[in-house]
Amino acid sequence: MFTRSTLQLCALCFVVLYPTCVEAGDSHIGRKISSFTLDNCYGRPVSLNEFSGKKAIVIAFLGTECPLAKLYGPRLDELEQTLGAKGLAVIGINSNKQDSLKELSSFVNQQKLRFPMLKDPGNQVADAFSAKRTPEVFLLDKDFIVRYHGRVDDQYAVGIARDEPQRSDLAEAISQLLAGQKVSVPETDVVGCHIGRVKEVQPTGQITYNKHIAPIFNDRCMRCHRNGEIAPFNLTNYDDVLGWEDTILEVIDEGRMPPWFANPKHGEFANDARLSEEQKDLICSWIENGMPEGDPDDLPPTPQFTAGWRIVEPDQIISMPKAFSVPAEGIVDYQHFVVDPGWTEDKYIVAVEARPQNPSVVHHILLYIIPPGKTYENSRRILAGHAPGAPPLITPNGVAIKVLAGSRLVFQMHYTPNGYDQTDQSYAGICFAKDPAKIKRELRGDAPAADGRGDNDKLVIKPNENDQKFECYSRSIRKDVILLSMTPHMHLRGKSFKYELLNSNAEVVETLLDVPAYDFNWQLKYVLKKPKLLRAGQRIKCTAVYDNSKNNLANPDPNKAVRWGRQSFNEMMIGFMDYIPL
Repeated sequence: MFTRSTLQLCALCFVVLYPTCVEAGDSHIGRKISSFTLDNCYGRPVSLNEFSGKKAIVIAFLGTECPLAKLYGPRLDELEQTLGAKGLAVIGINSNKQDSLKELSSFVNQQKLRFPMLKDPGNQVADAFSAKRTPEVFLLDKDFIVRYHGRVDDQYAVGIARDEPQRSDLAEAISQLLAGQKVSVPETDVVGCHIGRVKEVQPTGQITYNKHIAPIFNDRCMRCHRNGEIAPFNLTNYDDVLGWEDTILEVIDEGRMPPWFANPKHGEFANDARLSEEQKDLICSWIENGMPEGDPDDLPPTPQFTAGWRIVEPDQIISMPKAFSVPAEGIVDYQHFVVDPGWTEDKYIVAVEARPQNPSVVHHILLYIIPPGKTYENSRRILAGHAPGAPPLITPNGVAIKVLAGSRLVFQMHYTPNGYDQTDQSYAGICFAKDPAKIKRELRGDAPAADGRGDNDKLVIKPNENDQKFECYSRSIRKDVILLSMTPHMHLRGKSFKYELLNSNAEVVETLLDVPAYDFNWQLKYVLKKPKLLRAGQRIKCTAVYDNSKNNLANPDPNKAVRWGRQSFNEMMIGFMDYIPL
């Protein structure tokens, strides 16, 4: 019997959703691969011997739901189309027990793949290759000897999505092999999802999916891991889980899923997404015991997620002015769409919900307010936000957000390509107070920032330094307020962020929020479980730390100084807060 503490597991989640791992073990280089025969996705048998006339053969293990497989499938196809005349062939193999032939055919058609895609029942070929991940590639010479093994390139890794590869490992190896040269870098780190292998363990034990595991997944995972949402695979029923158990163990062991980055020593939060220790141990024990399904009578009802608004029917729906085309791969930097809602009088907003029109590619939405006479560059007030699993904003009774007449709105969009060309035209629904005279308090926001403008000209991050600290402060509180939430915001060099409450003598009274390992890929709002009373004369200090060194693999360029800017290759330091004045 093992527990989580005995698991020696690797990091999994990339960009919030992309699994990755460095595999250790004996080198694959120099091994001779015996011929095999597998059916392709249309039922025709294909043998490795059919490619004996080729000078170079890429064997690529791929999965239909793996985000990286979706990104790299077309790239492998392009390699074969470019170099096929020179003697290259590409063969795709799917060894996942959870991927059906129908799903495999759909994957091939959606990706427009022209190389053969073979189904490996019982993962026998994957075992022969000692393949662990998707996508994992093996480059064979004309004698079926492995000359390169590893990733396709280095564009994607843990927390990294570069504009383009810094090194195209597979392409380099192919070129060298075709030229009769020795492959200079024969082995690289493997990046991707676990292959969903058939397990030999027979299901045993009292811990079952229906009684113990389904309630956990329903409560903590299914909001994102279901059809149409941004998570890469479903966790809506028992069959969905099969094949993903090793991946699930990894993200739990590394604390990457569910995503939550607040230090538990400071503050309690209503939207804390973490699994309890008991829940983690239940999942680990269940998987070790062969994943028994259990009594159908123990299965709880499947959560029902509304297909419509989670707020009451909006009084006004505001959309992005036009649809945006999201490419199949690469990085899409922040997109900004300014909208004039036509408000000729002050508005008192009691509920607002930002909704992605295409949730499969929308990572998050921030809806900013631009007051009259201001520009987007001066705007720091967020009206609404959307992130996977986040609830809409609904104010308490008698409380509203006041927005001045003539204000405009900005949709700040963060898109995540998923392997297919997509479009999105997200929108937001807004509910106004029926009787503004009954509004007793305003929900307000503050956003202390080190922004590189005016007397705050201090966010200048030096190159090649990994521990650069910056501080900024809220305005001194003039009268008591109730603090509701905090949302730290930095970009790719962000390392940590902390909110501290200071008294009138500038002494630290309490740490309100500590995020010791900030992750740009998750723009989380931390909602206090018990709203915090802040007294007049107090203020909040925000401290941010940046890593602009080569040790930060997400860093676009450690040799450049970085200043304030809206795009992710620039930097920001903003401590968003929501509060109610008393």
